[in-house]
Amino acid sequence: MLQEILVSKQKDYGPSNIAHAPGGPLNGLRVRIFDKVSRINNLVETGAEPENESLRDSFYDLANYAVIALMVIDDKWPNPKEWDADDIE
Repeated sequence: MLQEILVSKQKDYGPSNIAHAPGGPLNGLRVRIFDKVSRINNLVETGAEPENESLRDSFYDLANYAVIALMVIDDKWPNPKEWDADDIE
């Protein structure tokens, strides 16, 4: 499930949103993770019903951000100049 979500979203986003994030890829991921955790905290603390994505979806995103961070650290994140969406599975 996580891989399917990661692959489908990256086909839409491409690798540049991570590779060219302000402050570098890991900083961009930190911001995304912070925002996602803040969203989860708000929903849990207020008991509000999510309008756009479920808590489950938010946790899937967090898990995938961690996977992407490991790919960046291991120098496995695709180079935007060489990337082809048809190559990812």
